[in-house]
Amino acid sequence: MHTPYFPALRSRLAALGTRAAQSLRSISLPQLERCLETYLPAGLLAAADEGVNSRERIYSLRLTFQCLVWQMLKPQTACREVTRQVQALFRLTGRCRMNSGPSAYCQARLRLPRERLEQALHHLAHHADQRGGAGDCLQGRVVKVVDGTMVQLPDTRKNQKRYPQLPHQQPGCGFPLLKLLALFSLSSGAILTLVMDSYHHHDLRLFRRLWAELKAGDVILGDRLFSDYATLADLPRQGVDVIARLNVKRQVDFRKAKRLGRNDGLVVWTKAGFCPPYLSTAQWAEMSATITVRVVRFRVAVKGGRTRLILLVTTLLDPQRYPLAELADLYARRWRLELCFRDLKTQMGMEQLRAQTPEMAEKEALAYLVAHNLIRCVMAEASANYQVALERLSFKGTVDALRQFTHAITQARNRRMRQQLWEDLLWHITRDQVPLRPGRREPRAVKHRPKPFPRLTRPRHLFQDPICNSKRSRLKRTSKNGILN
Repeated sequence: MHTPYFPALRSRLAALGTRAAQSLRSISLPQLERCLETYLPAGLLAAADEGVNSRERIYSLRLTFQCLVWQMLKPQTACREVTRQVQALFRLTGRCRMNSGPSAYCQARLRLPRERLEQALHHLAHHADQRGGAGDCLQGRVVKVVDGTMVQLPDTRKNQKRYPQLPHQQPGCGFPLLKLLALFSLSSGAILTLVMDSYHHHDLRLFRRLWAELKAGDVILGDRLFSDYATLADLPRQGVDVIARLNVKRQVDFRKAKRLGRNDGLVVWTKAGFCPPYLSTAQWAEMSATITVRVVRFRVAVKGGRTRLILLVTTLLDPQRYPLAELADLYARRWRLELCFRDLKTQMGMEQLRAQTPEMAEKEALAYLVAHNLIRCVMAEASANYQVALERLSFKGTVDALRQFTHAITQARNRRMRQQLWEDLLWHITRDQVPLRPGRREPRAVKHRPKPFPRLTRPRHLFQDPICNSKRSRLKRTSKNGILN
């Protein structure tokens, strides 16, 4: 076996031989990954006393969880490959051969409770925040970034029913879309919580479903979408403040604002006469008729381009405690957090899921986020041990280093050597830093040209290749003219 995670069991099981008394049920993630044993509580993946996950199975709750996380950390890994890994480990115990198909593993993934994945996501985010220095973002207040994205699902009937495709696409020519709205920790980059739904639901409606996870004293950092009147009026009543970029539809005249300083002032907003579609009429009626917000303005010089003017709106009204320069620096850090979705979709292969049902698609998305937080924990520990800025560490470099060093750690003969290898891993992670390029623009453009295949405009069983049709018609014309025998 040449994999980054399963070789941990080679030395533990090979020595047992035919006298193996330890069942695969007792193999846990801490035993599989010694270097990550402090990140998850021991009882999180314990078998249930009764019910679905209480039977003695080959794919126990712990083994299914470790297989699923390993599958997410290795992009484009099929269930068949995971099954082959477990089959090899099963033979190391001296037992008989397992069934060669991946059906048992697929059924075990369906039995894996979604609540356990959510709890693992929460625990990993908590550890990442502890090592990343949570609470030191804005005057000791925790800053959380809200952002959303969409991922594609396989074009199955069940997925289309729960998460339909875009309305302008022909049936059978598009893919179901799953919308994710997540709360990130600004200090560590870990995903704290999320909500999943169809793209038909407005982001602000989904954001309100996350308000129960917010605590008094939190600060929400978002883009233009979250600078709406309802969010700025309701969240401060929970003790939560908001910093967002000003929506382009709102025009602010600083000459009419209450001046707090240069490019800094208080503005009074009046509630509109119509109710937004993501709110009920009762919720809209309960809001105050006017609110006072603070609008700040600053310029960002882009090398080789024009100077950009950015306007922020916030409910932090005290200019002495929250100066303009600190708000500008805080908003600049938000861009690095938006790249977390790029890491998930591009580096880890989350852009298109492979689950055939909505329930399994949601678990697969959660498993990707758990794997993401796992990497964030390692990055946060490396940053804390060697006093390196967490934003400078490479996510992809950490994944690659963890895969290779884990293989060496599992082969170490004593605890001292394992600890030395772990310290070397953290040291190499801190040396693989992303170049510091403030204000760098990264346009979404590709150099490779797509292949000249026609677009699928009808279902595949009804679609005919126009290129092949043109060749066929040309052959018919030549045969009629007597050129071909």
